[in-house]
Amino acid sequence: MPGGGKSTVGKQLARQIGVPFVDSDHEIEARIGGSIRQFFEQHGEEAFRDLETEVIAELVARPEACVLATGGGAVLRERNRELLHGGTTVLYLRSTPEDLFRRLRHDTTRPLLQVKDPLAKLREMHHQRDPLYRRCAHYVLESARPSVQALVNKALMQLELAGLLDPTRVAATVGVDPDLKAG
Repeated sequence: MPGGGKSTVGKQLARQIGVPFVDSDHEIEARIGGSIRQFFEQHGEEAFRDLETEVIAELVARPEACVLATGGGAVLRERNRELLHGGTTVLYLRSTPEDLFRRLRHDTTRPLLQVKDPLAKLREMHHQRDPLYRRCAHYVLESARPSVQALVNKALMQLELAGLLDPTRVAATVGVDPDLKAG
């Protein structure tokens, strides 16, 4: 969902496991040379979703490992769910619509939330998308109130338990800011 923490948690997770962080929305904006909001306004949601599917397919096909954050609506297309579930390990950061609203109430950059009642819109989106996120996800992490580091640690634990990460490689970096220098 929008505001679920995909980018914030994803960046920290990528840093701690030593792989690049990729945001499909940023890749789309680089491709179109502008904002998704403007693209939405000019071309509509269907054109955006077509482009989103194309970009997700390309990102999933890359041979190098990364942490990928997708836009919240990516799961609306079955093809995207197939690409993500079949080609990646999907973590769903699940929050209630009320928690999302608290995080997003002053955000003017999300086109689908520029409505009279954003909380009602979030409830509607959650009702529609939550079952799709759950079907697509390999792991569901409740993200209502934990700190970013707590969510990153939950993600690391799930990936380690699944045998997707070497815990001895990750353990040395957990909780350490890589920008800090000894001295």
